[in-house]
Amino acid sequence: MLDTNALLFWLAGSKRMKAALRDRLVDPANTVYVSAVSAFEIAVKASLGRLTLPGEPAAILMPFIERSRLSLLPMTVRHSFGVYALPPHHTDPFDRMLIAQAMAEDLTIVTSDRQFSQYEVKVALVR
Repeated sequence: MLDTNALLFWLAGSKRMKAALRDRLVDPANTVYVSAVSAFEIAVKASLGRLTLPGEPAAILMPFIERSRLSLLPMTVRHSFGVYALPPHHTDPFDRMLIAQAMAEDLTIVTSDRQFSQYEVKVALVR
């Protein structure tokens, strides 16, 4: 599952993402998820001027998600309640929701945020 920062790095073609990791993400044998939480985070931050995009989030992200064959992961009530049990290593609510989702679904989360490793979740660092 992609953390929001990993999704944005990949979308931008950033050199911050290791080539070997990018190869794993595009391998059709692997299912790569993007969470509804990331879409919400991007929409919130773009609407508040904290994230600059070359257009509306849906117009940019949905074609990329489809072209990249990413699987959408909805946010469920079970995921939401998973946040309650998380230690307070990370205070960003979007990241806490993504961590709870990855834990509940037994997914590896792709991120540049090293703090994720403090949780009982599988992490693949972008760099």
